[in-house]
Amino acid sequence: MTNTTESQSIAIARSTPRDRTISPWMMIGVLIALLMLTAATVALTRVDMGDTVNLWLALGVAGTQGLLVSLYFMRLRWDSPFNGVVLVAALFFVALFIGIAVLDSREYHPNLAPPTGIAPQP
Repeated sequence: MTNTTESQSIAIARSTPRDRTISPWMMIGVLIALLMLTAATVALTRVDMGDTVNLWLALGVAGTQGLLVSLYFMRLRWDSPFNGVVLVAALFFVALFIGIAVLDSREYHPNLAPPTGIAPQP
């Protein structure tokens, strides 16, 4: 009975693709997409749409780049679904922490204003 169990586990281990080969064309496509997103990030710095809008657009582009890297270069697309859940949870907490930091910046922003009075002359 152990031989049957061992042979079944070996057959299952051989049937699951652990090392998936990705075509070079797909990798080149992902590289081109990453380069285009990098160019979009540089272009966003030249357009002034307000601090908040520019920040969220830049974070969106960076998040998309990170997603492409994790899906294709780290092969998360073909990994177990649990690892995908862990990635989504991590991204949620990063967004939560950034959101809390942005909300908190309104509280200390008046303290950073330069003084309006004239400095005394020595």
